Amino acid sequence: MSPRCSCQSDSDSSDTLAVVTASCLELALEGERLCKAGDFKGGTAFFEAAVQVGTEDLKTLSAIYSQLGNAYFYLKEYGKALEYHRHDLTLARTIGDRIGEGKASGNLGNTLKVLGRFDEAAVCCQRHLDISQEQGDKVGEARALYNIGNVFHAKGKQQLWGCTQDPGDLPPDVRDTLQRATGFYEMNLCLVKELGDRAAQGRAFGNLGNTHYLLGNFVEAIKFHRQRLSIAKEFGDKAAERRAYSNLGNALIFLGQFNTATEYYRKTLQLSRQLKDQVMEAQACYSLGNTYTLLQQYERAIDYHLKHLLIAQELTDRVGEGRACWSLGNAYVSLGNHRQALHYARKHLDISKEIGDRNGELTARMNVEQLMEALGVNESDLSPCGSEFEVQGARPKITKRNSMDSVELWKYSSDKGLCCLLYHLAYMSLFQKLGRDPSDEDCFFDLLSKFQSSRMDDQRCHLDDPNGENGENGGAVSLNEMLDPALITSPQTEELFDLIVSSQSRRLDDQRVNVSNLPGLRITHNNLGHLCVDTDPQEPSDDFFNMLIKCQSSRIDDQRCSPPEGVPRAPTVPDEDFFSLIQRAQAKRMDEQRVHLPSEEQDGPDSDPSGDSS
Repeated sequence: MSPRCSCQSDSDSSDTLAVVTASCLELALEGERLCKAGDFKGGTAFFEAAVQVGTEDLKTLSAIYSQLGNAYFYLKEYGKALEYHRHDLTLARTIGDRIGEGKASGNLGNTLKVLGRFDEAAVCCQRHLDISQEQGDKVGEARALYNIGNVFHAKGKQQLWGCTQDPGDLPPDVRDTLQRATGFYEMNLCLVKELGDRAAQGRAFGNLGNTHYLLGNFVEAIKFHRQRLSIAKEFGDKAAERRAYSNLGNALIFLGQFNTATEYYRKTLQLSRQLKDQVMEAQACYSLGNTYTLLQQYERAIDYHLKHLLIAQELTDRVGEGRACWSLGNAYVSLGNHRQALHYARKHLDISKEIGDRNGELTARMNVEQLMEALGVNESDLSPCGSEFEVQGARPKITKRNSMDSVELWKYSSDKGLCCLLYHLAYMSLFQKLGRDPSDEDCFFDLLSKFQSSRMDDQRCHLDDPNGENGENGGAVSLNEMLDPALITSPQTEELFDLIVSSQSRRLDDQRVNVSNLPGLRITHNNLGHLCVDTDPQEPSDDFFNMLIKCQSSRIDDQRCSPPEGVPRAPTVPDEDFFSLIQRAQAKRMDEQRVHLPSEEQDGPDSDPSGDSS
């Protein structure tokens, strides 16, 4: 049964009556039940219906706001999530619920992190930490430390996009950001050990491993991921176990331990199939194909790349399909089957044109021209791409190599030189830019502007809406917990916004949001006293305003720049695509390996390491 607002036919009039007569709390409890069962869409429908019915109970309404914000977060509707977490923060502060204020601040921080608003997210998460420490809430403190670590981890990944420095020779701001992430994760780990929370320890170990991986500390990363793996097995968490195996394989690749890496990737593949997760299955096949290529076991590499190709086609992942064709072409060249290599190079070229991948198109065009030159054929001699060979099951015959060494895309070896190259390129493969949502404007500083008197709409540009990455959004208030009268606290100082008010010499009443505008709030004599709390503004510290100015300056810079260009998403290709790194690095040296073509003046591939030359 779903909540309805309009009249229905006589056949279901009883259902309509039940919904109409249901109380706000009853609807909210059903929404909570559905969300716990994983039905966030249905859950939000009941929560929205509860808001429509309304309630005078401020704690109930605050809990509904929190749950609605989290539900919309998991649905990736981040604008709605920000809206309801903002309402929750406003209401929690109005009724003096300090714990609730901290949780709402943390939820705002998590949502802003996904939107790439890292400085604002850090302010919100720090607010959660400060309140948790003030209230002696160790669980909240641990969660806040974890969330701040996540903010700096995500910021470091974004800063590393396109970074060409060697591991250990990172720009100071990038290294500082990632080291701050490890610092917060270590504090979180220390606290959850004190609390005896093994599940939280597992998450901390995993994130420490990921951050050390970004820093190029692969030995440390392996140590933490092995601890993560142990706890995942302890809890029977197959998804976490799969992630640990994959992360271990990635780190071992950069240490040159390819055989051991294949063992972990095979376990990743096995668990992905058990979990019926086709995306992760495809990523595992891709990683195995690349690792067997590094081991010069090209036939096994082809088997896994064909499996990746089939899944990419089934999931309509054109970027992943193009990457599979590129990898297959390389493997066939290494086996001396140049006509089959040409077939896949042509498919790679067609897909790159289709998806607008300029770097991939340049690389594929170069490969096609080299193979055609070496085979002594031209375009008119070839049948349309796709009909010359079957994509599935085509097996090469190993033939004696001729003078084709010069047209190999590159030569692989498992010697020390390649290990150094892999290590040298560790950071260029790790991530994609975080996207922005048109609802960015409903962010933390829009909340501030609502408390103030001016808007910044005329300054903003509207950005594209790529999917953001998902993450934990803790801090939901259970409706059953909320019913305990002991949880209601006495009103306290509204520090965060009152500090801003006093600094600008404006009256509190002029700037405070009108609580009557909060959706679902019924103002009665019973709750009016809680909504008109007198406060005693305090002077802010210089540190607070330095942080605020820093956040505001970055916000203005974001508003002035042009929207970022979209990057094609390839769900079946892992972010840690070490194979494409080698291709980009070798692109600078390929002139030494090529035959001299008739058209020497043609443009070569774009060797910019920040590009995506699939």
